[in-house]
Amino acid sequence: MSATTKWLRFRHGGTTGFGTLTSSGISVHEGEMFGRNAATGKILTLTEVELLAPCAPSKIVALWNNFHALAAKLNQPEPPEPLYLLKATTTITTPGAVIRRPSYYDGKTTYEGELGIVIGKTCARVSPDEADRFIFGYTCVNDITANDILTSDPTFPQWARAKGIDDYGPFGPVIATGLDPAKLTVRTILNGAERQNYPISDMIFSAQQLVSKISHDMTLLPGDLIAVGTSVGVGVMKEPVNIVTVAIDGIGELTNEFRL
Repeated sequence: MSATTKWLRFRHGGTTGFGTLTSSGISVHEGEMFGRNAATGKILTLTEVELLAPCAPSKIVALWNNFHALAAKLNQPEPPEPLYLLKATTTITTPGAVIRRPSYYDGKTTYEGELGIVIGKTCARVSPDEADRFIFGYTCVNDITANDILTSDPTFPQWARAKGIDDYGPFGPVIATGLDPAKLTVRTILNGAERQNYPISDMIFSAQQLVSKISHDMTLLPGDLIAVGTSVGVGVMKEPVNIVTVAIDGIGELTNEFRL
């Protein structure tokens, strides 16, 4: 794999920009993150900007039951093909944002620390061997879920609604390129206590297999996000104020506050 580069988006002086994270700050780029771009020579410090979600997906694909360990714990059969849903793009919020449970809902809400795959080029019906050419990089995702909504109607599991609430899909703070996802580990820290620590290598379908199989169903566009699913350690956020960090070495830490 090539050297790791960390891409991000930001707001500065009322305008939105993008660039790479360096030891001295943000190297501002011009052009398109997923197309032609070049460094302008301008450097901004992180304190000068408001960080945004690192890209603007046209769709968010979220996996269910994609880890051997969690399938075993839940006594669920491992699926023969990826099981997934689509999250609304209005679930996207910024790294560091305060997320609030809707006033109409007083049920359980869980964190789900996950790896996210970011697509870099239009991708349709590709093979697993071709998939890396279409993957731009990887990011941290918290796939927040309103559990009681999911199962409230026995005739219809409400995946889209339970996971589609505004701000329930933070990701970032960067997209890291040049990584081997199979070597990554996802950790989730809730109010200072580590709750999840699992290897991406335990996935039932690898990153390349996911991109291939999903691309045979729907065309993936530059910036589209695939949340690869979560593993053991998912839990309910119970405190009035919950600080959740999804940490992946090589990418960084996504931290948000969730308020009941």
